Amino acid sequence: MLVLGGTAEARRLAAELVGWARPGLRVTSSLAGRVASPRLPPGEVRVGGFGGTAGLTRWLREHRVDALIDATHPFAGTIGFHAAEAAAHAHVPLLALRRPGWVPGPGDDWHSVASLAEAAEELPALGERVFLTTGRMGLAAFAHLDGLWFLARSVDPPEPPHPARMEVVLDRGPFTLDGERDLLRRHRIDVVVTKDSGGPATAAKLTAAREAGIPVVVVRRPPTPEGVPSAPDPAGAARWLRDVLG
Repeated sequence: MLVLGGTAEARRLAAELVGWARPGLRVTSSLAGRVASPRLPPGEVRVGGFGGTAGLTRWLREHRVDALIDATHPFAGTIGFHAAEAAAHAHVPLLALRRPGWVPGPGDDWHSVASLAEAAEELPALGERVFLTTGRMGLAAFAHLDGLWFLARSVDPPEPPHPARMEVVLDRGPFTLDGERDLLRRHRIDVVVTKDSGGPATAAKLTAAREAGIPVVVVRRPPTPEGVPSAPDPAGAARWLRDVLG
């Protein structure tokens, strides 16, 4: 089977599947290769794109894949649609593994937007010192905001274009609540920007922002392919796979 991975859920799922006492089950995880030193899951691993829907369809057929699980990041872009199309072409069962999104609670000051561009439009009215936790790939959307100061956190160093007044912290989750409190305080952050990634690994910043009374601009998740069944966690994905494989 093939797991489109790169997330913590994908690694946990691969570990569970590799540990199955099922003779002949071959588990391959595919990583996009956007991170220089990714955390590798158990089992076989391939790195790099497939070449769109046609390439993924060909890979599914050539490797005689019995089931496909899309466990990529909720903001991974077009891979979910490529997976849906390729699975249909190759007649391979497909499941989307998607962690639940975050939900605002009492005391949260969230501003929901549809894109990074909309997030950039909101910022000047909300604060002057911005904590950007949207990853290094989307910094261009904020490059024109010369009047604001940014703290950008990413796994790998970002490349231009990006805001001129920007400090970068290279780090990888999970993040602790005490660490996020200290980061907001030390850098005098007055507004946070994040994507609705969901999950506990990076949620501490939301609690820290709530405690400090700091507004959070939350980018909503992009649409997902219609008709694809989903599971919220690796356990649910494993149950689905047992039913598929019989």
